[in-house]
Amino acid sequence: MKSYALHPGSLLMMLLVMLSAVITFAVLLFLIVYILVHGIPYLKPSLFSFTYTSENASLMPALINTVIMTLLSLLIAVPLGIFAAIFLVEYAGRGNKFVEVIRLTTETLSGIPSIVYGLFGMLFFVTTCGWGFSLLAGAFTLSIMILPLIMRTTEEALKSVPDSYREGSFGLGAGKLRTVFRIVLPSAVPGILAGIILAIGRIVGETAALIYTAGTVADVPSSVMGSGRTLAVHMYNLASEGLYMDQAYATSVVLLILVVGINTLSSVVAKKFTKA
Repeated sequence: MKSYALHPGSLLMMLLVMLSAVITFAVLLFLIVYILVHGIPYLKPSLFSFTYTSENASLMPALINTVIMTLLSLLIAVPLGIFAAIFLVEYAGRGNKFVEVIRLTTETLSGIPSIVYGLFGMLFFVTTCGWGFSLLAGAFTLSIMILPLIMRTTEEALKSVPDSYREGSFGLGAGKLRTVFRIVLPSAVPGILAGIILAIGRIVGETAALIYTAGTVADVPSSVMGSGRTLAVHMYNLASEGLYMDQAYATSVVLLILVVGINTLSSVVAKKFTKA
């Protein structure tokens, strides 16, 4: 049998890839362990009180606000992003200049710092629209932030669906709209959910844009027009004050568990759609 020697360049690339994988995993593991070690000892019942005071520094109002903010932002951005991607992939002609302008715009928006979105939200939603510091102003600002992400991931998911699915549907007499919503869109659900998961991660971890739009009130507002802080803003405020570092670490543990739980749930849902 012949023995094939590995090319020095290939060996070097293999070592670099393995080293990158090990470093990435090690950094991720270090961050998780560091957060858990510094935060779990301070997870006390007082942190989950429904009323925030300077004594308990409760995170429960911020947790509720985070859930509300996430649902509102997704409710605004997901339908717009998915329908826009469907138009770009299924209805707009290839080589369309208008499509190229839209794609260039979405790529530009995805690279804008979050603080710029926050300033825009403060000037437009808070001041011009007269909404004040509110969950609604924060949700609209975040929806603009995550819209390019949802559009691009949905567009790529739709493109990954084989053309034979469309041709088979057309051959059976189905129209364009029925083919898109009954054949193409269900097949692209795993990819669409991946984009939504990334969008949720950005919403949950956002601080700069929300400080200027949703405010930093440590209570659950009576309506979406009231001000309230999310978990990330809550953690930032505790750490910046320098008096509640233990509670800030505990909040980071809850935030980590929330993100992992959302990712796990979304993966389960995606697998069920794929099997179906």
